[in-house]
Amino acid sequence: MAAPVPGPADYEVVREFTIDIDRQNRPEPDVVVVRGDVVEDPEQTRCPAEAVLLAVEVVRADSVSRDRETKPLKYARAGIPHYWRVEHEKGIAAVHAFELEPTTGAYTSVGIFRERMKVSSPFPVDLDLTGIKPRRGGDR
Repeated sequence: MAAPVPGPADYEVVREFTIDIDRQNRPEPDVVVVRGDVVEDPEQTRCPAEAVLLAVEVVRADSVSRDRETKPLKYARAGIPHYWRVEHEKGIAAVHAFELEPTTGAYTSVGIFRERMKVSSPFPVDLDLTGIKPRRGGDR
């Protein structure tokens, strides 16, 4: 379920983990980077928002509005420092990376990455995006 992040050893990467923002908001990003101390059980499926470093959404035809508008607003209000949105442009992945701006509490774009994503925050990443292809039917 969890895999180590290629960066800080005290974080883990998990898929489809529910983020407990409040009683009425419990989104489930496609990928979440969380503090390692909150993943206590291999069967665990949720964590508190304050433990999340990065939420990643993969945009599909049925999730465009949620992934571009609704979820980023909720993540920002919950104080999640980083949000990445993965979109497919002509069959190639493009990553839209955002960082929470502390004075406004809103996300600000830190880049749109095509072909290669190289960032140092929230941890060092150097990805070849050309190898990421949508699933059959274009839904991921």
